[in-house]
Amino acid sequence: MLALLRRRGAELGGDAAEMGRLAGEQEATLRTLIGTAGSRGAGTAGARPGGPVDLRALLDGCATGTVSVAAPATAVALPEPVAVEVAAAVQGALDNVTVHCGLEAKAWVLLEDEGDTVTVTIRDEGPGIPDGRLAQAEAEGRLGVAQSIRGRVRDLGGSVQISSTPGQGTEVELRIPRLS
Repeated sequence: MLALLRRRGAELGGDAAEMGRLAGEQEATLRTLIGTAGSRGAGTAGARPGGPVDLRALLDGCATGTVSVAAPATAVALPEPVAVEVAAAVQGALDNVTVHCGLEAKAWVLLEDEGDTVTVTIRDEGPGIPDGRLAQAEAEGRLGVAQSIRGRVRDLGGSVQISSTPGQGTEVELRIPRLS
């Protein structure tokens, strides 16, 4: 169904093209999730549901012609539910890049394994976020950043730092603790 939406959106153009592109990204993410679940033994420890999953594989699903992903050479294993939520928060940030910077906007995702903490940084070179805009959006009921990014990471015991200067792009840093 997502592939159909992607193709049909591209045919129709305009707002439908954007929806089609987003559907295509979701299809790629879903395929990555399915592939990761089916190959846990290859890149992660354990094969039980909820067991460790290599976050690199999930974030690789975010890579497109305009999104570059950089990750360590070794596995960044997290419990499956944590890894899935982190990947969803990253995708939420990348969706915002597309919506607010355009379809051709470049973005970079950097995954860092710091032992006790996993950090994912999403950076773009878009127009930046004007001061007070995120609070205004939340007050208007637009909860993309508040729920899709901050809420997910907060629920994992982590933190989100958003740095943005109008005209100089935005950087979103997600820090997720590894629980023993």
